[in-house]
Amino acid sequence: MSLVTRYVSRLVLSTIRTNSFPGVQSKCHASTQTTDLKEVLRDVIPKEQKRVSAFKAQYKDTSIGQVTIDMIYGGMRGIKGLVYETSLLDPNEGIRFRGKTITECQKELPKAKGGEEPLPEGLFWLLVTSQIPTKEQVEWVTCEWNKRAEIPKHVVTMLNSLPAQLHPMSQFSAAITVLNLDSKFAKAYSDNVPKSKYMNKVTSAQCY
Repeated sequence: MSLVTRYVSRLVLSTIRTNSFPGVQSKCHASTQTTDLKEVLRDVIPKEQKRVSAFKAQYKDTSIGQVTIDMIYGGMRGIKGLVYETSLLDPNEGIRFRGKTITECQKELPKAKGGEEPLPEGLFWLLVTSQIPTKEQVEWVTCEWNKRAEIPKHVVTMLNSLPAQLHPMSQFSAAITVLNLDSKFAKAYSDNVPKSKYMNKVTSAQCY
C-alpha cells in the first residue's frame, strides 16, 4: 500500500469515526423542540441518507486496508467490515458515543433531579438521533418506555418454565426472540412492506 493510499485510508476512517463527511455538515447538537422521537427521525433520516450518499460518491473506490491470510485465520480480527456510527471503542481514547466522550456525555446529557449521572433515556436519544436531547424529550422517552413495559403473558410463561440455573443472558435472549410474535416489523416484512416504510409501523405513546 503506497503512502498516498495509506493517508487516504486514514482520512476515510477518521471521517467515518467523527461523522464529518466532506461537503455535508454533521454535528451533535441540541435537538429540535419536538418530543416525539418518530417525528425527529423523519427529519434526521433524509439528512443522514444525503450525508452518506455524498461520502460514498467521493470515496467509493478508496481502499481502507489490506486483508492477510493471518487475519482470516485469526477470526477476521482487525478487518474493517462495516460502518458502526453509534459508538467507537478506541484503545487509546476509550469509548465515544456519537463522537462524544463519557465526560462530554456526563456534562451535556440531561440528569434526574438531584442526580449526577445522565439518564439512560438521554443516551438512547443521542445514539438514535445523534442529537443532544432536551429535558422534555428525555421525559417523553421515559413515558414511551413505561407504556411499552408490560411483558406478554406467553413470554412470562416461557421464562417461568426455563431452568433456574440458566444464564440470565440466555433467558433474556430467549424472551426477546419470543417477542417476535407481536412484532410489527416482522409482520411488515411478511407483507413485503419496503424497508423505507418500516418506521410508519411504529406507534408512539401519548406522552404529554
